Amino acid sequence: MNHPHEIRPDLDQGIDRKVLATLRARFLHINQGRLERAMEGLSTRQQLVLTLLPLLFHVNHPLLPGYVSGATPAGVAGFEPDAERVAEAQRLARSFAYKARHGNPPRPIHGLFLMGSLGSLAQAEQSDMDLWVCHAPGLDDTQRDELRRKCQLLEAWAASQGAEAHFFLIDPQHFAQGLRDGQLSSDDCGTTQHYLLLDEFYRTAIWLAGRTPLWWLVPAYEEHNYQGYAETLLSKRFIRNQDALDLGHLAHIPPGEYVGAGLWQLFKGIDSPYKSLLKLLLTEVYASEHPNVRCLSLDYKQAVFANQLDLDELDPYVMVYRRIERYLQARGETARLELVRRSLYLKVNKKLSGLERNRNHGWQRQLLQRLADEWGWDERQLALLDSRSQWKVRQVAVERRELVAELNYSYRFLNQFAQQQNASTRADQRDLNVLGRRLYAAFERRAGKIEAINPGIAPDIAEDTVTLVHSPNRKEPGSHHWGLYNGNLGTHEWEHFSPIKRCRELLELLTWAHRNGVIDSSTRLALHPGDSDLTEFELFNLVGSLQQGIPLPLEGVGEVRLLQPSVADEILLLVNVGVDPLRHHRDLNILMTTERTDSLSYAGVRENLVLTLDQVTLNSWNEVLVQRYDGEHALLRCLRDFLNSLGQRSHRPRVRVRCFCHNRAQAISQRVEEIFDTVQLLLDQGRNHRYVLQVAQYTHVLELLPGQVSLATLAGHEAVLGCLGEERSTYSPLYLDANALQDHDLPLVLAQEQPGCIQVFYRLFDGWADLYVLDEYNALWQQRLPLHDENHLLLPLQRFLRSVLMRHDARLPLDCLQQASLDIHYGQLLPSGPGKARSVEPRSAPSDASDQPYYEVQAILQAGAGDEVHVTLYCDQLEFSELDHGEQLYEVVARQILGQRRSAGHYRCYITDLDLSELLEDEQGSTSLYLRYKRELEQALNEGLAKLHATLEP
Repeated sequence: MNHPHEIRPDLDQGIDRKVLATLRARFLHINQGRLERAMEGLSTRQQLVLTLLPLLFHVNHPLLPGYVSGATPAGVAGFEPDAERVAEAQRLARSFAYKARHGNPPRPIHGLFLMGSLGSLAQAEQSDMDLWVCHAPGLDDTQRDELRRKCQLLEAWAASQGAEAHFFLIDPQHFAQGLRDGQLSSDDCGTTQHYLLLDEFYRTAIWLAGRTPLWWLVPAYEEHNYQGYAETLLSKRFIRNQDALDLGHLAHIPPGEYVGAGLWQLFKGIDSPYKSLLKLLLTEVYASEHPNVRCLSLDYKQAVFANQLDLDELDPYVMVYRRIERYLQARGETARLELVRRSLYLKVNKKLSGLERNRNHGWQRQLLQRLADEWGWDERQLALLDSRSQWKVRQVAVERRELVAELNYSYRFLNQFAQQQNASTRADQRDLNVLGRRLYAAFERRAGKIEAINPGIAPDIAEDTVTLVHSPNRKEPGSHHWGLYNGNLGTHEWEHFSPIKRCRELLELLTWAHRNGVIDSSTRLALHPGDSDLTEFELFNLVGSLQQGIPLPLEGVGEVRLLQPSVADEILLLVNVGVDPLRHHRDLNILMTTERTDSLSYAGVRENLVLTLDQVTLNSWNEVLVQRYDGEHALLRCLRDFLNSLGQRSHRPRVRVRCFCHNRAQAISQRVEEIFDTVQLLLDQGRNHRYVLQVAQYTHVLELLPGQVSLATLAGHEAVLGCLGEERSTYSPLYLDANALQDHDLPLVLAQEQPGCIQVFYRLFDGWADLYVLDEYNALWQQRLPLHDENHLLLPLQRFLRSVLMRHDARLPLDCLQQASLDIHYGQLLPSGPGKARSVEPRSAPSDASDQPYYEVQAILQAGAGDEVHVTLYCDQLEFSELDHGEQLYEVVARQILGQRRSAGHYRCYITDLDLSELLEDEQGSTSLYLRYKRELEQALNEGLAKLHATLEP
């Protein structure tokens, strides 16, 4: 239905100049309202800057700001300053007198526009001014240089008035052809973005002076015919050429622009997620609608043509929010929508809780209040968001989970969109890979890595006072753990509170608290050492060593470092943390030994005093990792891993050794430091260090020798499958004897083997399916699963394999990635159903491009005492560990997963990501090994799920 005041100018029926004048007046009416709103939010001196800019580009006067020379291009099209502007200029330069130029002097400044958040709901005191200076296309290099110099001087003058201004020179003729020299806004991702930037310009720009956009007068339904329509308007003199500025149209946006824009916002979102989230989601909306996207600027123009001129509804940020809201509501993604609402609220930063609610504080707060009422937010919700500056670790951790999940989903969406649309150039793909590494370094979990929990969420999460407690773990009888609590808690008082964080080892807990700013130089620490030997003196020095070894804030990571695998930069070794070596020594009589005794061969009885080593590493990707070594060979194992980590690299990390235990601390630290210094010296001199590895060599995974493996007919399929699935480290072709497994699908599967890739085969039966995977070394993994449909069968496996490959690729130099990264191939065994499979048909990888963000379940496995393996599970970023849940872990996690499901179907639980780095001692490990652990973990999860269903069913 057409609006009663809608204007629909039609070329065939003739165009009325009065109609065009009415349209232009409507746009200028909106423009004036936005300009007044922008001025309202500026200080008096900032208002002066915005008021005088048209005049300063209109004239050259030696005493006015921005003067370069009398030859600098000056003169704004159609502009004559009013008395107020002239008076303001005279306050700056008393000798200035404006004289109108008669005749038809050149006016090379075609238009001045303010672009961005000014005049919008999101305008803040710190908002900068991005100004487009559109100039005549005929300027020569000297004239452009003079104009550029004038802009630089005006930026400096604006800064002196408290305004951060950025000027961007635009040649409209070049711009309309998609040509540009560089950045066109302070929030610009570079030359790869044109149409999306133009879309933002048309819906946010405030016209200050000069010609008005020709785009205003071309109906949205004629956008596809923009060029012809615009030429008719000009050639038939419906509008004068000197009145219109043509920057081009938005009839089509190349898919590569969504990739470029999304990459830029993701990059910014790693450190400032709230600021980037709205633009990131808008990019996703546009990309999901491609190629039939309707830009917001076209909605804006259509509203003006329909005479719907409500400033609030046409506010750029409200329009962005409304489009995202419709998109997420249509997909049923209420949690993502709530995150978007919080991001918008925090971006606007106008408090609505408490006394603020009942006060009239301007149009922004009134508009925000209407939105909050519409969302059904109560006082408690508003108070929580308004207290963001006081958020501490618990609230930050909750918020981080959703933000990280959103950023990871956006990265996967962009990556898949780029592949489906063939939208990424080589530069885009390189940027995607670098960005993937930034996300990996910032958010990927693995054993021993310290999570950074506050990516721009709260300004300061330091606690005034914390209590450290060493206590028995009731969930794991016979073991102990360390807990960190708020406040100064007395003996046994802590038992009535939940800890901020709990860890098995003290150094992991302290490093986490330091890295995240929970403990800083002003935090007071209370200590309940329990059965440990930790003293307050040692605790104070441990924290000081961490603050010295990992100075905060960390410097940014440059792209050059991300192009290579991460390497250790700083290593802090802390010996005997919370342990007095002499109290724990077998022969207490050696306490009387002289001070000169070697700490590694104490009292000549070949007993060393290095009982534990905690290694804290800061690597080249700004990841902080903690690893613990204890037992008889702690030092040798630490040395072995240190040497293995160096490999053939010439890079040498800085190693510092500290010890603060009760007895012989200085002698111990000096002796250990001597050993590491000597080892590095030998390496630098080219000496062989195999003797160190031989002393402490441990083998965790069976490796088959390279070559061909021939399998005779064995007793039973299980034995054959077990042999085929054995772990190996090099590619080995497999051959079955002619009579082996004639009634099985295996011979057909093995005949497809290819080196350097992962092959997935599947065969469908009535209600179940067989899955086979040949990994990069030709090891076989097989599983039989219930069958719901083909996509549900393959998609969880595809997601898991992608995460394994992400870990694999992170260990490679980016320039080797194309050659060394593993492809995943799919094939279906046919025919389906009973009988023997006779052929394999290639299939495309399962796609989840249209799927909603899936429920992520990550497992991290860590070595415990002896052969123990500790499991920690993360469900959509929420941690579940054996420390907290003991033997009930899998049932608790299954309940969590069940509670998040939209349907009540008895679907299996799946692991989507797995880290084995600690078990593999940071070696890669083959894909089949990851799949074996995946199967075992999923079996435990689904047994927990079955118990739950049994209790829930009547």
